[in-house]
Amino acid sequence: MARVKKDGLTFEEAIKRLEEIVYEIEDKDLSLEDTIVKFKEGMELANLCNKKLDEAERKINVLLKGEKQELVEDNFTVEVENDAF
Repeated sequence: MARVKKDGLTFEEAIKRLEEIVYEIEDKDLSLEDTIVKFKEGMELANLCNKKLDEAERKINVLLKGEKQELVEDNFTVEVENDAF
């Protein structure tokens, strides 16, 4: 697949392209130069995904009712189990 302009990619599109790059690096007989180009593209996409996740985390604020029934923003946190991976 030809290089894709990363501006405007959705998170899902970036993840899909990352998966394609991993496949291409692992399963194709690429030259060192081609592997480096694909690796660089993968790193750019990984950075884009991290950026999008950071943006989403900032946007996801859970609204809770406070003691006086006013809306209070509480930061959203995700707990990950250690044995999940």
